[in-house]
Amino acid sequence: MVGGGGHRRKQDQGNFGCSSPSSCTIMSVPSSKHKKLYQQWKGSNRFFCGGRMIFGPDVASLFLTTLLIGGPSIAFCLQVFSKIGHRTGNQQIGYQYELLGYPVLIVGLILTISDLTFLFLTSGRDPGIVPRNSRPPESEEAFEAATPSMEWVNGRTPHLKLPRTKDVIVNGHSIKVKYCDTCLLYRPPRASHCSICNNCVQRFDHHCPWVGQCIGVRNYRFFYMFISTSTLLCLYVFIFSWVNILKVKKNDPLWMTMKGEVLSVVLIVYCFIAVWFVGGLTVFHFYLIITNQTTYENFRYRYDKKENPYNKGMLRNIREIFFSKIPPSMNNFRAWVLENNHTEVGSITPNIGGLSTKEKLDIEMGSKLAEDSGIPVPNILQNLDYNGIDDDLKTKNADGGIVYDPFFFQDDQEHRDSEQGPTMENGNLSDGGSSHRATTPILKS
Repeated sequence: MVGGGGHRRKQDQGNFGCSSPSSCTIMSVPSSKHKKLYQQWKGSNRFFCGGRMIFGPDVASLFLTTLLIGGPSIAFCLQVFSKIGHRTGNQQIGYQYELLGYPVLIVGLILTISDLTFLFLTSGRDPGIVPRNSRPPESEEAFEAATPSMEWVNGRTPHLKLPRTKDVIVNGHSIKVKYCDTCLLYRPPRASHCSICNNCVQRFDHHCPWVGQCIGVRNYRFFYMFISTSTLLCLYVFIFSWVNILKVKKNDPLWMTMKGEVLSVVLIVYCFIAVWFVGGLTVFHFYLIITNQTTYENFRYRYDKKENPYNKGMLRNIREIFFSKIPPSMNNFRAWVLENNHTEVGSITPNIGGLSTKEKLDIEMGSKLAEDSGIPVPNILQNLDYNGIDDDLKTKNADGGIVYDPFFFQDDQEHRDSEQGPTMENGNLSDGGSSHRATTPILKS
């Protein structure tokens, strides 16, 4: 249970991902007000097996990819198996040696199973989602004077001035990190927000529709193994489909043999088309690996025109991708959290203790404090249309400026006409009985 006010405040301000004990509430006996994190996840992900598997919103494409890989592969293996059995019954048909068929079948099965395994390891795991903040960050620059590089961040942090970008040092290079309006955080270096999954992802590479998942720091290794195994599988089926045709051909014309081996012809055409796609991806991502880039960085920043701060040399880059420890997930999707823990940002009033009392009222934004006031602007004032105020309420002060009479409550127009307003006489302000008036406008209900 929640221990006290201080602990509850830490929980509300923490990340929803429960990356630390203070950022979520773990319940031994959960009540009806508690749900598991994946049940109220704000991203577009889909969860299975009680939150143990996380997919993207386009997880249905995973079944199509499985069919495109498994269908031709199983057909090829069945063909090889049938040829082995046929050769046993007739020594003149099939492979020249019986053992040649079994290794081809076994290797084909291994490649198919490996390819599908890497596919599901890529698609069904957390790619490196950065937990969202329940509150906007507290910036050291929040109450400094505005500079051209600072702006109101999407109107979500009404009393804080947050810079859109911040500079961080990576390997001796200054890198700009951006503020995410959705996740209410400054993205870590190399992270980006995926518009499809609606999450910020560490070392974001791209969102792959074929696997139905973002490709990030925790599944990029498996993604590359998936596309490289797919390339090997295409080449394998393509080559041995030709071997099958040439073994059966004997002295017949090639086209006559191909008419009798329709399945081999279909597999040859299919693999020839597919290998250009998966093979091109394999070569491209191998280039990204040895130069330590992501697809997002390659298209957006073009490191070939400037120095890449993440490049450690080809061997160290390869070791980082394939032989380094995969970082643990920053989210515990099966943790119990309060059902109302996901507080709407618009209802939160950030710490405003450092604001100057001279800050002027910003009616248009509805986001600052009234002058000399310590309370937020009421909603009725945010929607107030000053253009509708009667010109009769306007008076002039000693400097010639226009002020509003707060005591002007008369409903009768004749009474208003009989009331003598302040006038300027010989440079002195005269209001017919009162030496001065309050200048704060008052809204009559």
